[in-house]
Amino acid sequence: MAEVHADVLIIGAGAAGSACAEALAEAGFGGSVVLAGRDVDPPYDRPMCSKHYLRGEVAREQTYLDVPDDLDLRIRTSVMKLDPEARVAKLSEGGELSFGQAVLATGANVRRLRVDGAELEGIHYLRTLGTADAIRAEVEDAERVVLVGGSYIACEVAATLTALGRRCTLVMLEDAPLAAHFGPTAGEFFAALLREHGIELVCGDGVERLEGDPRVQRVVCASGRELAADMVVMGTGAMPDVMLARAAGLELGDSGGVACTADLETSARGVWAAGDVCEYESVLHGGRVRIEHHEVARAQGRAAAAAMLGTRRPYAELPYFWTDLSDWCTAEWVGITEAPEQEVVRGSVDDAEFSILHLAGSRLVAALSVGRGEDLAHAQRLIVAATDLSGREAELAGGDLEAL
Repeated sequence: MAEVHADVLIIGAGAAGSACAEALAEAGFGGSVVLAGRDVDPPYDRPMCSKHYLRGEVAREQTYLDVPDDLDLRIRTSVMKLDPEARVAKLSEGGELSFGQAVLATGANVRRLRVDGAELEGIHYLRTLGTADAIRAEVEDAERVVLVGGSYIACEVAATLTALGRRCTLVMLEDAPLAAHFGPTAGEFFAALLREHGIELVCGDGVERLEGDPRVQRVVCASGRELAADMVVMGTGAMPDVMLARAAGLELGDSGGVACTADLETSARGVWAAGDVCEYESVLHGGRVRIEHHEVARAQGRAAAAAMLGTRRPYAELPYFWTDLSDWCTAEWVGITEAPEQEVVRGSVDDAEFSILHLAGSRLVAALSVGRGEDLAHAQRLIVAATDLSGREAELAGGDLEAL
């Protein structure tokens, strides 16, 4: 017999898991809740790792999130085995825990670059407060930093380290930074912004190998170009952590996440998923999707809590996220994952006050805003309503969105 019982077991103390615990408490749930997380810290605001915390502007404790007072929070604790049928979990600290319902919020692990020299000293992957500590400690003695990747982590860390006085170079497969998600117009804007602040961009190129002994000294690109490096930070993406789910016999989806229904329940009754591991049937996207963003993870954690409390409905919150590049620029985005066929620009890209509306056929599917946050609420309404915008490009570009 298990030594401890939890009415709700939340596995993973990141954005999704902590939001689930908060939502249960806010709803007045009177049962017992155990939140088990493998990190050495209690739940914290992970986006700070590449921004304020990495810059040394906030103390470690200032990144911590509020959690319910009566929550049984177990940090440095992994669930080693999960039996969904018997409702029993085996914990790394020893012993077993029985549960009524469970939420899988195990997040993601960094995607490591498999090239020669990847084991050298001075190569970092940012994921936690601990890895941010390691980068901040080593960067004190590093003049030249190479960052690999053209997406959020690489660009944010490049901006942060540049603001700290380091010479940064970004190496990416993409034609422009952040273009893979935001599109070509935004990619050109962010490329110009980063270059303006002294960041060198190597676009359309990959990493062939890393050289040095025992520390990294050079990054050799696929093109043959060599970049001197005192330190390398990898922004090469992440993979959903489904080891526990796979061992528990839960169904996995095509993206490698945990396959879920529209209301985030897994293939095991009474076991839910939220955050980076959750691959769910989306009524907005018209198919199964998995989205790796902090705000989405928190929204899904709250949705899983509502479902456990009896409010079962399709998760239909429109994805939202934001990114900061030092204090140079903040970009906000709303939308669904669908390849746009046309971009419509509102405002002035040159003045860094613009929105880019992404159209697929006659519908608005996404919007990016820099300095024009007021456009996002209207864009969100048009996306969710699937409003027919055929022939209204001029109104989208210069008209009143509220009137559409």
